[in-house]
Amino acid sequence: MTLQFPRIPILGYSDRLSVRPGEQVAFMVHSESAGPFTVRLTRSICADPNPAGMGIVEEPVDFDFGPGFPSRRQAFNPGSYGIVPRSPPVSGQVTLSVTIWPTRPYAQEQVILSAGGVEIFITADSRLAARIGDAVLIGGPILERHWYDIALTWYPATGTATLTQTGRDIWTEATEASGVLPGTWDASAPVLFAATLRDSHADLHFNGKIQAPTILDGGSVAAAWDFAQGTMTTQVTDTGAHGLHGQLINFPARAMKGADWVGTEMRWRDAPQQYGAIHFHDDDIYDFGWETDFIWTVPEDLPTGIYIVRLTCGEHEDAIPVFVCPPKGQRHNDLAVLISTFTYTVYGNHERPDFNPAWLETIKNWNAYPWNAAEYPELGTSTYNHHSDGSGICHASARRPLLTIRPGYITYGYGTHSGLRHFQADSHLIAWLHDQGIGYDIITDQELHDEGVEVLKGYRCVTTGSHPEYHTPETLDALQQYRDGGGNFCYLGGNGFYWRVALHLQEPSMIEIRRSEGGIRAWAAEPGEYFNAFDGGYGGLWRRNGRPPQLLGGVGFSAQGQFEGSYYRRTQDSYADDLAWIFEGVDDEVIGDFGFSGYGAAGFELDRVDVRLGSPETVRILAQSEGHGGSFVLVHEEQLTHLTTVPLEPPEKLMRADMVYFEVPGGGQVFSTGSITFCGSLPWNGCENNVSRIMRNVFERFLG
Repeated sequence: MTLQFPRIPILGYSDRLSVRPGEQVAFMVHSESAGPFTVRLTRSICADPNPAGMGIVEEPVDFDFGPGFPSRRQAFNPGSYGIVPRSPPVSGQVTLSVTIWPTRPYAQEQVILSAGGVEIFITADSRLAARIGDAVLIGGPILERHWYDIALTWYPATGTATLTQTGRDIWTEATEASGVLPGTWDASAPVLFAATLRDSHADLHFNGKIQAPTILDGGSVAAAWDFAQGTMTTQVTDTGAHGLHGQLINFPARAMKGADWVGTEMRWRDAPQQYGAIHFHDDDIYDFGWETDFIWTVPEDLPTGIYIVRLTCGEHEDAIPVFVCPPKGQRHNDLAVLISTFTYTVYGNHERPDFNPAWLETIKNWNAYPWNAAEYPELGTSTYNHHSDGSGICHASARRPLLTIRPGYITYGYGTHSGLRHFQADSHLIAWLHDQGIGYDIITDQELHDEGVEVLKGYRCVTTGSHPEYHTPETLDALQQYRDGGGNFCYLGGNGFYWRVALHLQEPSMIEIRRSEGGIRAWAAEPGEYFNAFDGGYGGLWRRNGRPPQLLGGVGFSAQGQFEGSYYRRTQDSYADDLAWIFEGVDDEVIGDFGFSGYGAAGFELDRVDVRLGSPETVRILAQSEGHGGSFVLVHEEQLTHLTTVPLEPPEKLMRADMVYFEVPGGGQVFSTGSITFCGSLPWNGCENNVSRIMRNVFERFLG
């Protein structure tokens, strides 16, 4: 794909989402203006633009970034490919061969293999072709999602060439085309897989799988790239004599089943030669690669918190959040707020299928963040979207502008509720903590993954926000060890601890998700492609990995509906004397029939108790939600047939949120709400409400 520029006047990103005092964060900025842009720093208290609530609240921070920085346009180049610095030397007849599985053959001209100045490509009308300079040889038709063995045999001395294709199934015919391609082999030219170079950048990207590209010099192997090697890396390995190893750009998908996959092995590590393919896409993107405009060294005395780096140029502005943790090995407060940056990234730039341009009117009226990801797909969409060839996006990165993590970004523009998710929805908790005068430290998924339980030691309580959905083995281990070691834990969301993800060993800012086997999911991984390439682990639901969410917080995902909320009704058990402290000052039986998220504390995605899935026998159900609308459905993993469920209970009984409390051997305590919309009720009515009072009581006990 050709170089692109953002269609937004000023836009930036940082090289990391979280940082500690004394560390540096680099910022990359695109600005259309001829004049300079300025930078200022604020501390984020509330990121909800709803005028019926607090609105966006940010405290100015005294930090001098300087008088300004020159504006410049910065381009980006989406599309994945592989590149080798040079082609192998050859002395006579040259044969280029490769096996392909095209997934979007009629889209545009697409180059499969480029080497020595020779290109094998698919024409815009879906025919195989070869090219040297302006000379083109046209071969047979290419069908979508069929395997082909392709070879071009070329004699540089005479220019005579033969292009063959042989299908791997009965639906594809073998074809052969011959002609003249005058030219010379250029051993200094790079080798590219799934693209070619145009004006010094990759272009004409191929969509589909490529396997075993090989170059023969006469009858000898000059280069042979084995994509089954180095699956967990970004390198491609040449098994030929010249060792022409290459690099993958923009993270095409590895651990993909190849033409030799026969279904006898499902784990790529057990049969690597059956997984010798890489799936390339013309819209893959990892790092925009912009030049750095300025670097912020976080002051040693800056308090932990959520900070916003605001870029202003004329009437236009962008706002980039940075999550500042306390210095390593230190804690400033007894409460740690776990910021779900992995989840933020996985959802980054989600192009919602239900987006309605009418939402833009609400955005304008509320002076909310003006740009919606659904209108700017070229910035790279989320793992809840599909590639241009229809395959699911399995990689997520924050090394690009993520519109969805801007303060004031509205996810759902209908109704008068705030319509927030993720960072903006979590700010309801942050705003409430400030209102209540409860000090907190910020810890993100990244520190939890890198440092394990050590990063949580000394905290009397750890709390999540509204939606801690995506976790690595390391983050789950750390939370489990903290809880079982006597730590107090609050899970204030819904659909948490649901999907297993992996971080790349070489590029840890890249996250992988394989949506395998079950669950509420935007796309389904292909059979045989359930295991992560990044760590070799079994992808998909943590429940399928033997770690249901109930094992940690006592509740797990059970039902989902539209972004609407209802309320909880207290259970008889909640009136027990030993639980009176939770409801001190609360006389209501109905809890949370209000809120900025869907109008109610129990909504959108709901979690419930299930002892068979790991909820402790001693769990106390304090309240259960009711009154959910007709849009709510049972999650797939609980549905066996159209009549039966896994727990053998009616579906309507399972579509609920359970608010629970339990004690853990070793002294730890757990409070869970089982609803994504719960935090949206905390700041309602100036933080004077029964949800707020319950949370105040819980934190006083857990932090006391």
